[in-house]
Amino acid sequence: MKIVFLDAKTMGDDVSLEAFKEFGEFVIYPTTSKEQTIKHIGNAQVVLANKVVIDKDVIDKCTQLRLICITATGMNNVDLDYAKKKGIEVKNAAGYSTASVTQTTFTLALYLLAQTRFYDEFVKSAKWSQSGLFTNVERPYGEIKGKKWGIIGFGTIGKSVAKVADAFGANVSYYSTSGVNNDSTHTRQELNEMLKTCDIISIHAPLNEKTNGLIKKEQLALMKKGAILLNLGRGGIVDEVDLAEAIDNHGILAGLDVTVSEPIESDNKLLHVKKQENLLITPHIAWASYEARVELMKIVANNIRDFLK
Repeated sequence: MKIVFLDAKTMGDDVSLEAFKEFGEFVIYPTTSKEQTIKHIGNAQVVLANKVVIDKDVIDKCTQLRLICITATGMNNVDLDYAKKKGIEVKNAAGYSTASVTQTTFTLALYLLAQTRFYDEFVKSAKWSQSGLFTNVERPYGEIKGKKWGIIGFGTIGKSVAKVADAFGANVSYYSTSGVNNDSTHTRQELNEMLKTCDIISIHAPLNEKTNGLIKKEQLALMKKGAILLNLGRGGIVDEVDLAEAIDNHGILAGLDVTVSEPIESDNKLLHVKKQENLLITPHIAWASYEARVELMKIVANNIRDFLK
């Protein structure tokens, strides 16, 4: 059997891929462009892909394909209906990154809440050395304890974030984007009420017809001055132009791990906000702790084993 990994570079160089050699010929491509996809798959029976699009045209031309393993949870890069019609099984990986995304959520929140950028620069610029004081409270910061923390998207990751926020002493509420998630230990809110009342709001929802453009100018205007918006779901959930304007003119703070275009385009308004200290952007890394990537590869290998059985 021939197995092809189309974008192995997304796993980094520190995670072993040796397990896949047990299944047969294993071919690794660091990256695969749209134009290269059909050529790189060739006569392979199994394909591993993170973000490479596998559409109807690819499926039609790669006639030996029997299994598509998505090295992620989201499955929107594969034409699932057409794959099923052609008898091709598609398997994703779930649950591997819950701890990693939860940790990154609080990394973003604490960076913004504690004015970390300001105080780091204060010390490294020698201003502290010259101040004559043992401390600096020029930029007062608050605690998570007692804050109202709203969670948009209350699946596995949303519930994990809720547990940690509880441990910090936050008052946690949630908005279910699907409308089906319920939790007896936390308050369920409608979106507009959450935006009006919460001090910190984190997004952990998938991008779909219900969440695309969910947070725009009108919703951002409801948020308190000084409130923090964290997006660890998908870039399209928040309108980036409107968010940039809200950061500069309405006192909103934002921490983002996702953007509409990835990598982010150089002319994106978010890269040019005046109040840079109120914005933190990381390059879609919340899913990618070392431990999470190791677990992901184990899940994908098991998916192939299950298929072969």
